Formats: sequence, C-alpha cells, structure tokens
Amino acid sequence: MKQPNVLLINGSPNQHGCTYTALAEMASALNAEGIETEIIHVGNKDIRGCIACGRCVETGHCVFNDAVNEVAPKFAEAAGLVVGSPVYYASANGTLTNFLDRLFFSTPFSKRLKVGAAVCSARRAGTTATFDQLNKYFTISEMPIASGRYWNMVHGNSAEDVMQDAEGLQNIRIVARNMAFLIRAIAAEAAQHGLPQQEETIYTNFIR
Repeated sequence: MKQPNVLLINGSPNQHGCTYTALAEMASALNAEGIETEIIHVGNKDIRGCIACGRCVETGHCVFNDAVNEVAPKFAEAAGLVVGSPVYYASANGTLTNFLDRLFFSTPFSKRLKVGAAVCSARRAGTTATFDQLNKYFTISEMPIASGRYWNMVHGNSAEDVMQDAEGLQNIRIVARNMAFLIRAIAAEAAQHGLPQQEETIYTNFIR
C-alpha cells in the first residue's frame, strides 16, 4: 500500500524563515507518524490572482501556467494539505492567497476528505484573523481540519525566535499527530464502508 503523503505550502517570501520553521516542525512530526511530506515554497513566486475567465472549467487547469499547475497534481494525490503563511496586515500573504484561490478553484479533482491544516506566523498579532482566512479554503471543500490545543500559530521575528516558542511548536506537533490519525482513520473507514453519500450540488440565488 502506498504511504499517505501531505503537502506543506510555504507562503512566506523567506524560504527558511519563521513560517518554514513551523512547517518543518510539522513535517518532522508527520514523518515520525509514517506520513511522507513535501514542503513547497511558493511565497517568492510571481503568482497572479484569478481573473474569472472560466477556462479552467473547460481545460481542467488554470490558464496561467505557473506554480499552481505545478502543484495541482501533487495536491490531487495528497492525503492532506498544510498551508503556512506569515501575517501581513492581519491577513495571509497576498501571493499565497492568489495561489490558493486558483489552486482550489481551477482543479477539477475532489478535495473531499483530504485533511487540512493552517499554520500562521507573526511577530506579535494578526494570527487569528489569518488562521480563520486560511481555514475557509478547507471548509468550503469538504476537507476536515486537524486541530490542536490552541490555534496553529508561532511567534517571533526570526527563525531563531520561533524555535524559542515552545508552546507554539508543541501545538504544531500535536496538530501533526492528529492529522496523521485523521488520515489513517479516513482511509480505513473508506476502505471498509466507502465514503459518505454525496448529493448533487444545489445552487440557491436570492437575487431574482
């Protein structure tokens, strides 16, 4: 049987900064649970936002051939997705937001029951708003969210600072272990009983 794997997306422009430090801690904890991981750095890429052209509906991929289309097949095969972002003005990095908007919208495969988790990094504040923002990608896609004892955030102005955030890093490890458990539990249940019943999508427009 193929080992389950999790993609970890580093949305920071700094490849080995605070956000990466938190993601590396999560990857290490997932590896210890037998989950393969890959950290992908997108925060320094030139990734434009969605222009609502609708071509992805016809082609199955985004019209802009950049990191989004490169990561899409890996996301399709992954059992889970972790998204890490620094905090800018109490929100996620704009490059990461562009990436996630297009990754989730342009890909035709189901994200249903892939396990998601968000990790936020800030010097001081704005993490809870960013955490809420990132989790919405999961909750609209039928993706269960792995949780911990606290919101998934680390604090510091450098990677060295983050390494001193013992509580933050502990929670990251707890989330990773819970994520591994959910991935295994979902796979076992799906193998024995299949996935929950799926209904046809109903659209309700209130403006007539």
